[in-house]
Amino acid sequence: MNFKAYENGVGRNAVKLARICEQVAKKEKANIAVAVQPADILAVSSAVSIPVLAQHVDVVEFGAHTGWVLAESVQEAGAVGSLINHSELQVPETMISQIVKRLRSLGMISVVCAGNPAQEVRLAKFKPNLLAIEPPDLIGGKVSVSQARPEIIAQSVKNAKELPVLCGAGIHTREDVQTAAQLGVQGILVASGVVNAKDPAKVLTELVRGLKRNSKK
Repeated sequence: MNFKAYENGVGRNAVKLARICEQVAKKEKANIAVAVQPADILAVSSAVSIPVLAQHVDVVEFGAHTGWVLAESVQEAGAVGSLINHSELQVPETMISQIVKRLRSLGMISVVCAGNPAQEVRLAKFKPNLLAIEPPDLIGGKVSVSQARPEIIAQSVKNAKELPVLCGAGIHTREDVQTAAQLGVQGILVASGVVNAKDPAKVLTELVRGLKRNSKK
């Protein structure tokens, strides 16, 4: 789950929301990870046992790089990996390759985001731990990618071959998740649908159960 920079997912709220995610993960016996702002990684990772990821890291190494996000820094704060190339913070593909290598060298997880299947084919060559397919025009909307463009998910799973695929963009309901799972994804990437929900625990539980129900078939 990506907290982005939503007010409900920053600072004390980030810790509160991460604890909710942890409770749901334990109750439902599900794998839930959270991606938080760099300044919140230490507080969140200290408060929960579920995996914490950075929302972005840069390719820089130790040195004179003011304002850049150092992978070693977020790792020291408690992050186990990072999102890379989210549609709201895209980076050149040559740089994506270098970031994946940097994270791999540190034993960290890379979750590389692609906006379409064609881009995914190129990014899959970098061998990240996970690929996430998210059509940019559906992110933050009310219509899910699994309902609006299921063919994108199916093609992405086929393109990824042995790499696990997540899908995101407009995922709000258990039905959205079930459809995505039936198309072959191994998880979902969600943000506003949970972060800004009146009852995040209820919404997250429904989404998790969508994945669990499909896995039992």
